Amino acid sequence: MTYTISDTARILSASQTLISNDGPVNSLLIDSRNLTHTEGVLFFAIKGERHDAHEFLPAIYGKGIRNFVVNELPANAEMEFPEANFIVVSNTLDALQTLAAHQRKQFTYPVIAITGSNGKTIVKEWLWQLLRDDFSIVRSPKSYNSQVGVPLSVWQMEATHNLAIFEAGISRLGEMEKLQSILKPDIAVFTNIGTAHDENFTGKDQKSAEKIKLLKDAEIIICCKDDAAVFTKIQEAASSKIFAWSRKTKADLQIARVTKEKNETVIQGIANNNFSSIRIPFIDDASVENAIHCWAVLLHLGISNETIASRMSLLIPVAMRLELKEGVNNCSVINDSYNSDLGSLSVALDFLNQQQQYPKRTLILSDILQSGKEEKELYREVAQLIKGKGISRLIGIGEAISGMQHIFGEMEKTFYPSTADFLADYHHGLFHNETILLKGARVFGFEAISKIIQQKAHETVLEIDLNALVHNLNYIKSRLNPGTKLMVMVKAFSYGSGSFEIANVLQFHRVDYLAVAYADEGIELRKAGITIPIMVMNPEEQSYDSMIRYHLEPEIFSFRVLQLFDDAAKRYRIRHPDQPPVPVHVKFDTGMRRLGFDEADLNELIVRLSNSRDLVIRSVFSHLAASDETGHDEFTRRQVKLFRAMSNEMSKHFTYPVQRHILNSAGILRFPDAQFEMVRLGIGLYGIAATKEEQKNLKNVSTLKTTISQLKNVPKGETIGYSRKGFAKEAMKIATVPIGYADGLSRKLSNGAGKMFIGGKPVRIVGNVCMDMCMIDVSGINCSEGDEVIIFGEQHSITDLANDMGTIAYEVLTNVSRRVKRIYFQE
Repeated sequence: MTYTISDTARILSASQTLISNDGPVNSLLIDSRNLTHTEGVLFFAIKGERHDAHEFLPAIYGKGIRNFVVNELPANAEMEFPEANFIVVSNTLDALQTLAAHQRKQFTYPVIAITGSNGKTIVKEWLWQLLRDDFSIVRSPKSYNSQVGVPLSVWQMEATHNLAIFEAGISRLGEMEKLQSILKPDIAVFTNIGTAHDENFTGKDQKSAEKIKLLKDAEIIICCKDDAAVFTKIQEAASSKIFAWSRKTKADLQIARVTKEKNETVIQGIANNNFSSIRIPFIDDASVENAIHCWAVLLHLGISNETIASRMSLLIPVAMRLELKEGVNNCSVINDSYNSDLGSLSVALDFLNQQQQYPKRTLILSDILQSGKEEKELYREVAQLIKGKGISRLIGIGEAISGMQHIFGEMEKTFYPSTADFLADYHHGLFHNETILLKGARVFGFEAISKIIQQKAHETVLEIDLNALVHNLNYIKSRLNPGTKLMVMVKAFSYGSGSFEIANVLQFHRVDYLAVAYADEGIELRKAGITIPIMVMNPEEQSYDSMIRYHLEPEIFSFRVLQLFDDAAKRYRIRHPDQPPVPVHVKFDTGMRRLGFDEADLNELIVRLSNSRDLVIRSVFSHLAASDETGHDEFTRRQVKLFRAMSNEMSKHFTYPVQRHILNSAGILRFPDAQFEMVRLGIGLYGIAATKEEQKNLKNVSTLKTTISQLKNVPKGETIGYSRKGFAKEAMKIATVPIGYADGLSRKLSNGAGKMFIGGKPVRIVGNVCMDMCMIDVSGINCSEGDEVIIFGEQHSITDLANDMGTIAYEVLTNVSRRVKRIYFQE
């Protein structure tokens, strides 16, 4: 469908318009950071909890966007935006959903909508795999199932498709009715009710009732009837036919037996009085449940049992996450080699664009399969997409993309008929100082490419969940007063999580400040493309000139440091007379007794700063000593009171505003009346809270894992490890795992003090922890060499491990050696 600006204004019942050129609307945009092209783009200025996109209109206009949906017309719109088209509505999010609902109504082919707490994306992707030979399918990219994700997914519907598969997810009351009005599904799939987003509902009944609203008016509802309470609610709400499956009672698809073999599962069932079975290449319970949902959908669509069985055996894993890993020759590698379609390509390119560490970006892309488009039209869209995302080099693999290489213009590009041809031509010097995105359909076997371009490392890895990190960031933001700025600590290698990788995410999500311990950390971030302000907490004299050159802002905590840095700033400004005064952050000591100016220093400090022409005070701050301990709350309040008095006195003597901050992670959550103009977020970003109550609101970010190198049977009476500290009181089975104190595993965990987890079951450390490995007692545990072993993560938290060591979570995180490979992933 093609709309004009005036068409769109009419659909949205605009209260006001300002149209300078009634051109076409081809694509929708809600985040200017995802901009790929400008022609025909309609930008919806959505106001969120923490950011209002209306504030960015001048910058977005400067990037070339000319079409806007806004809540109110900007002042002097005709003068400041002379070529712009404005559509004014009361609520821009509602308008986005209204336009998507209108788009949905233009097509009569079936829409499958999937909801539930778990499995939505897997079921959607597997249905696409199972049905792509029969239909031209449009589907949600990745997990686009939210209030904005669903409209953007539905907008992709075109006349070239004949089936749509979308997800619908909710996080609070009132959301599903909006999604239902957009999707109007013909087939509704209800997977299950789990614990996701429990915090926003009074209980399971309320959450299930909200999700069931999607089923309204569907021609068929596909669900499991084994959760009797939920199934009863579905029956009560349904005005249409239900196709149910069950393991327990008679159903449209009655599961008779589930048999798990070594690497696959056989599922036997009865439907329409016919016995049949399927075989899937998975053995986990979630995959079995997801496969049965898909089986039920295919039965409803009339696919034969023979065809279903054949296709089910070929199901492939769904890559639920984009992984960022260290590559050869100082490269970063993003691995998304599960499939290759326009929607997921756009998502992966957005993730690539968040990485600022290298200016060069390389895309290795296979043929795009089952797009429903003519090849010339398809690859013209691909070319436009990668040009808009700033790709430096394209390596195309496949007959189709190779045949369309002329479409990609003058960019640096190379094409190969197959993955084997690329591998044959590959040499170690092909990639240097760049970020590489692998995006290939499964049949092209890009795993082989991933293997050769990743930096080799031992099997112990620290996984960092960027989705969880962003959740924690947004939760902290939700606890801030309007207008309060946020400084995030990325010192000590971002608490062990990696410096520029974390800083890239924080910059993308528009935090106001970063803080590092030493200048070289800040310089590394600047070289990696981080542009937001950075405070240096421990400025060293030899680094002053570099700090000024790289626009780093020092903490000033003594008169000696003040004098030395003032001299350095003066020298720099003499050489660069056009440079403004250098920003500094002044530290007050209100009770920590570590660094900072005392109250008695205040008058001299004010005089010396007032007399400096080369420095400007960006902020004054202090450090709380015990904000995480309720027993010291009175002391914390005295610190805040003294800080308020000192900062107020200082502010009176300067004509420009000076920001104030004293709260750390625990303080943000426990002392909201002391937020001042800015707060500092540290350990809370990584999922560690001061109290059990607050811990429920944060997500685990880091998982340290390794694998079993070798299994041994140890006879009764034998000893294990250095100094013979381990002793087999009975015959036992042990596993050696490649992690030791050189990796950050404390020797305090030796001899049963520490534990790890295999398959969710705890296993104790036996004997002394060695430098590069240790041994664990796996007696009675069903495990094999190569199996995964968790040191800390969701099931054994960093705090739990810290308790085992008799220390704090900070030490556990920062002790993880840099030789342990970090893997960053985003769902």
